[in-house]
Amino acid sequence: MEEKQILFVCIENSGRSQMAQAFAEKYGLKATSAGPVPSSRVNPSVIEAMKEKGIDLSNNIPSMLTPEMINRASLVITMGCSIGSVLPMPKLVQMQKKLVDWDLKNPKGKSLPLVRKIRDDIEKRVIELSKQ
Repeated sequence: MEEKQILFVCIENSGRSQMAQAFAEKYGLKATSAGPVPSSRVNPSVIEAMKEKGIDLSNNIPSMLTPEMINRASLVITMGCSIGSVLPMPKLVQMQKKLVDWDLKNPKGKSLPLVRKIRDDIEKRVIELSKQ
């Protein structure tokens, strides 16, 4: 049986999806992350919060979401961002087959204590995924 490939999607791929991918890899899942409008860098508060968990995201570069990534994924998890506002309909239709939305707060511009709460919520959800 082929290993499940998880794709974490958020508009800029600079916060939630980066944390989710890192935790997925930590817990032994095959994962990637991307966004339709990637930022030039990972959110500095996210980097700091993840360092507290022993995970270094400082060299990560946000990735552009491609149709190939969607096709390869057995599960697509969006982070609560309204990706429908930036994704063309064909990509959204492709994603619907295997789409789950985690409806998380955006860490962009938030204080470190709030980013930690988002981080911990993501870690908890990834642990649950790893048990499935």
